[in-house]
Amino acid sequence: MGLQVVGSGLGRTGTKSLHSALSILGYGPCHHMVEVFAHPESMRLWVEAFKGRPDWDMIFKDYRAMVDYPGAQYWRELADYYPGAKILHTVRDPDQWFDSTQATIFAPDSPALGPGPGQEFFQTILGQFGEHLHDRAFMTDFFRRHTEKVIATIPAKRLLVYRVSEGWGPLCEFLDVQVPAVPFPAENSRAEFIGRTQIGRMMTSPAH
Repeated sequence: MGLQVVGSGLGRTGTKSLHSALSILGYGPCHHMVEVFAHPESMRLWVEAFKGRPDWDMIFKDYRAMVDYPGAQYWRELADYYPGAKILHTVRDPDQWFDSTQATIFAPDSPALGPGPGQEFFQTILGQFGEHLHDRAFMTDFFRRHTEKVIATIPAKRLLVYRVSEGWGPLCEFLDVQVPAVPFPAENSRAEFIGRTQIGRMMTSPAH
């Protein structure tokens, strides 16, 4: 199928809302971390990608778009591998992003930080932060530098730097599609995330 949209924004930048929005616009199925929880067997493919042996065709064989981790970590490689894809970079206030991560994806009870068979996979994401996962200054600087790298690397005509609070307008203009007659999705609040990670823990437990 081949990716038509590559999301380079980090997790907790509105990626779940964007995941739904892209599906509404006809760019589904869209890959997001929830797809890894739904298909934990795919973790081995991501570990191989981290080791420099990616099989992007296999990973994205059923998808037209990608947002969120783990794919966002490979935005540069994916932009090269899918030269026709547009790059969608979600942003938010760095301090708000940090606060959100600490309550969700990087919280002490997050599946990413606990024991389990998925730890090799999760370390491919967490390793880039070293021991600074809960260091506000380091993490907000990482967030800003990530955006700077994307902007410096991707040609402006191929890139949209986007806040989901902007709604359909900029996104539909960038993708050259009509604005749909439905509200822009608002998903994955902290409470929703906690409920979803409970499911994720069950899906990646040894019994599964």
